[in-house]
Amino acid sequence: MPDAETSTNPVTIARLQVEALIPPEKRGPGWDRHWRELEAYADAALEGAVGDWTVNPPRG
Repeated sequence: MPDAETSTNPVTIARLQVEALIPPEKRGPGWDRHWRELEAYADAALEGAVGDWTVNPPRG
């Protein structure tokens, strides 16, 4: 489980806030994987990864 006190990842902080409100039995399948993917994207962006971070990049 992520640690909010040591995390600088905004997605991890948001995840902990959401999980404080939504009990485990109400979380759907793929819950953890969804959050881990978002955390990985945020980590890459925080580390200065180069690339297009838009949700819908323009079609060429």
